Amino acid sequence: MEKPIYASLCRSVVALDPSIRFAGIANEDGILVGVSQRKGLKPLLSFEERAQYAITAATRQYTRLRWEVLLGKILYASSHYAKLIRATIPITDDNRRLSYVLLMSFDSNTDNFHEIVIEKVIPLVKKKRASLLKASD
Repeated sequence: MEKPIYASLCRSVVALDPSIRFAGIANEDGILVGVSQRKGLKPLLSFEERAQYAITAATRQYTRLRWEVLLGKILYASSHYAKLIRATIPITDDNRRLSYVLLMSFDSNTDNFHEIVIEKVIPLVKKKRASLLKASD
């Protein structure tokens, strides 16, 4: 059963900026536990394709986390496609163990997506982190 905090977080992320198409949260196994999308949006991926993407995104986050000791904390990762921009934010516990991955997509012509992630999304995730970690218990 989906916990209200997951759907609420995803809706809050989508509401942060009109260029945000989709927000989803996956657990450490890459299972989508909450999603939201911009009203009126025609998704480019089916639900099954989103689920597959979530699994691969969680796997990539595990790989990135192992380099944090040498490179510093990862803020987010992004991929630029012709039809959209994707970004993932790892949400870790106090031991830097992956608990969730926040998945987002932006319109392809979003020039300021970095600022949106840094100035709007990451502060929201930091605010909700404790509640998310408690929900995973």
